[in-house]
Amino acid sequence: MNYLAMTGTLVSALSLSSMASAQEYTFRLHHLLSAQAPAHSQMLVPWAERVKELSGGRVDIEIFPAMTLGGAPPELISQVRDGVVDLVWTVNGYTPGLFPRSEVFELPFVYVNDPVATNLAMYDMFDEYLREEYQGVEVMFLHVHAGQGIHMVDDLIRTPADLEGMRMRIPTRTGAWIIEALGATPVAMPVPDLPQALQTGVVDGAFIPWEIIPPLRIQEQTEYQIEGFDRARFGTTTFQVSMNADRWAGLPEDIQAIFREASNREWWAHVGEIWRASDDFGINMAVNAGNTHVTLTEEETAAFQVALEPVVERWVAEVDGLGIDGAALVAAAREAIAANASDM
Repeated sequence: MNYLAMTGTLVSALSLSSMASAQEYTFRLHHLLSAQAPAHSQMLVPWAERVKELSGGRVDIEIFPAMTLGGAPPELISQVRDGVVDLVWTVNGYTPGLFPRSEVFELPFVYVNDPVATNLAMYDMFDEYLREEYQGVEVMFLHVHAGQGIHMVDDLIRTPADLEGMRMRIPTRTGAWIIEALGATPVAMPVPDLPQALQTGVVDGAFIPWEIIPPLRIQEQTEYQIEGFDRARFGTTTFQVSMNADRWAGLPEDIQAIFREASNREWWAHVGEIWRASDDFGINMAVNAGNTHVTLTEEETAAFQVALEPVVERWVAEVDGLGIDGAALVAAAREAIAANASDM
């Protein structure tokens, strides 16, 4: 019996030792939305599990949602650059002007309605056009959401003139330019603050995708969800999952290769599919709650396109001043999106 007890103790010790050695690398990933948001449950958690599986359990990524490690959403990029956390998922536009080249994919009618094609375009263009602006981090993947639809508390919008004088929430500076071009007043705020802003009349509506409806219960604060013909949207938002550059540089090549495989081109495309499906789920929830889903006609959508072309021109002039050929970047982005267009 003593021999069996000693053997059992030895086996348990060896097992614990094996488990400890198997998990060699632990990373903390910080982000702004709740654990119920699709970004967390359908994208970040599966990606972390993908890394862990490919590493044979050597890598573990602990995810901290809803800013539980402290700070405000606009501070996420500085947190990862400074090494406060290892990884972040964040909105590029929360730090205006920091990622000017990537903004091209947010522009209205550069981005139209296809997150898969846009993610793949960013993948294909990353090394040549985008990498240099991601100083201090190593990008795991970039993505967009399904695009900005119009959510209104109680005003039906069918023409650009209908938005004149309205106060509208938007997360990015390009989004603010969209609102200004339509004669409305942009109100910047992180998306978790939106429900209260709608309830208290701080804003009359918002430019956000449908996918945010369920986690923030936007259907309870709005009456109308409005989009263009053939799912056309009014620009989009770029996001990044990035690692601290020093942490990345300190990893052995085989672990780096695992992160690269987990974040390969197929994954960037899959992320687009996740956001499209989440968007469809969100609008169905709003309709089932009694909200009105408005699809503009082709002619009505064309009127918005005309009204928003100055936003593209403004962006080109802005980045030209930074030494970036904005017109060439717009042309390259449109070409790459078209080349990757998916059958939605």
